[in-house]
Amino acid sequence: MQILIVEDELALSNAIKKLLEQRGYFADAVYDGDSAVDYATSVNYSLIILDVMLPKRDGFEVVRALRREGVHTPILMLTARTATADKVQGLNCGADDYLTKPFDTDELLARVGALTRRTGEVLVDTVRFEDLTLELGSAKLLCGDDSVQLSRKEFAVLKTFLYNPTMTIATDTLIANAWGIDSEATDNNVEVYISFLRKKLKYLGSRVSIRKLQRIGYRLEVGEC
Repeated sequence: MQILIVEDELALSNAIKKLLEQRGYFADAVYDGDSAVDYATSVNYSLIILDVMLPKRDGFEVVRALRREGVHTPILMLTARTATADKVQGLNCGADDYLTKPFDTDELLARVGALTRRTGEVLVDTVRFEDLTLELGSAKLLCGDDSVQLSRKEFAVLKTFLYNPTMTIATDTLIANAWGIDSEATDNNVEVYISFLRKKLKYLGSRVSIRKLQRIGYRLEVGEC
């Protein structure tokens, strides 16, 4: 089950991401309202955890934009505001629940559990794209009858691509998902792991490849059979 975290306080975002992943969820993190809309309209998330006070556009604007686009993913709003009017505004915009900062982690997990159960979705243990299957529990990548084991960072990088197969992924996003937003990883670290993944895709004989777009990022491409 994939969750999108939209929170510009990096320490809090990292803490929520780590907490969710420890409970078996898979989480992407973005840090401004524009990125929230881009991700949420491109990926079928099970839940969006959305801060109100964000750069570029606030959480209320994000909710309105997503609902206009027909995105019905449950949204849990986070805010330091305690006024009833703010809570009412969030719910009236189309949010499903509201949690005030600071919050207890058990309460957050309870809200997450309740909202994801509402969707009626079944937890899946694989992600598929074209001729590739990624096993989320074992970090094993399969293509036809062949398979390879991925390292932890290879898994994090490839999972980002497979959850967003039509998007160009910025290098900063790959660093945040595989190394953490406050890490000292660089573009060179990403290039090394992209190289590892390319070799494994070639070994498997997959039609999927990873293309680098200078100064933009990377994206998946599919070749001929």
